[in-house]
Amino acid sequence: MLPVELYRGDEALRNDRERVIRPSWQFIGHESRLPAAGDYLADVLGGAPILVVRKADGALAGFHNVCRHRAGALVADGSGNCGEAFTCRYHGWRYALDGRLRSAVDFGALPGFDPREYGLYPVRLETWRGLIFVNQDLDAAPLADLMAPLARRWADEQSSFPLVEARRHDIRCNWKAYVENYLEGYHIKSVHPEFDGDVVVAEYRTEIEGEVIFAHAPLRDASVYGGLWAWLWPNLAINVYRHGYMVERMTAAGPAHTRLDYFYFFDPAYADELPALFEFSDLVTVQDLQVCEEVQRNLEAGVYQGGVLSPKHEQGVAWFQDRVAQGLGLPGPPKLAAVS
Repeated sequence: MLPVELYRGDEALRNDRERVIRPSWQFIGHESRLPAAGDYLADVLGGAPILVVRKADGALAGFHNVCRHRAGALVADGSGNCGEAFTCRYHGWRYALDGRLRSAVDFGALPGFDPREYGLYPVRLETWRGLIFVNQDLDAAPLADLMAPLARRWADEQSSFPLVEARRHDIRCNWKAYVENYLEGYHIKSVHPEFDGDVVVAEYRTEIEGEVIFAHAPLRDASVYGGLWAWLWPNLAINVYRHGYMVERMTAAGPAHTRLDYFYFFDPAYADELPALFEFSDLVTVQDLQVCEEVQRNLEAGVYQGGVLSPKHEQGVAWFQDRVAQGLGLPGPPKLAAVS
């Protein structure tokens, strides 16, 4: 198990953001939300304000949403269109959509000031099947490396499905506590009894391939929630259903605050299935919220000092904890024995 101190407090959050989340691929949105030049998406990823924009040549670019003058924001969080340039909301400096400083508005003459040295800070940007990812490590391995295990198991036929719904949930727990809950089926029988009507819970299993953890369970005939469940390091899930898929981003919003963003992409021909899917998804989220918040309360209390992981059910949790430890430069937890 990881030390309890890693699940509470500002220092733990700061280390997670800087050493685990920022140097990893983070989902920010779908290309369909940026159809025209000047369209942008802006969000906070790993505690850092990030924006993605469609340039005049049709390509996408990603930058830190930070003016080089005195750290003003270029755009408000969310989405919109900035026209032909970004204009800092603080002092009006203007930047081309490729990040170059076009005008330090009414700045005055300053010997040695070279606008070419004050372009926006870039982030790495790549797409996969229309999904946009950014990485604050400019030397990161290609996104395709991360996605390869999922690409081998998920046909490309659903990539054209439109975004039909976006939902947000807030949970009062550390992001790692929520991820660990997501990565095991050990709790399903106790916490999600309704799941057994959708999939065969007794045959639920997880499998690790690369930096992706897959969960499997045979579907019941009337299943609306079952399918291919994939979690991608360090905080993203892609759940594939019969007629669509859902992207779930797990954001470390505070030391004991996880924000869940759900993005549903679905075949319009099967739109009548969506109400049942949303109802079941909301139920599972509420149930997970309760147990994760109880876990966080007990971690904060200082009584629990670490436990043991099930070699049968919690291999995914063990892998995640080991990977977090690597990112933080800490000794890895003891390895679990393999279970056939």
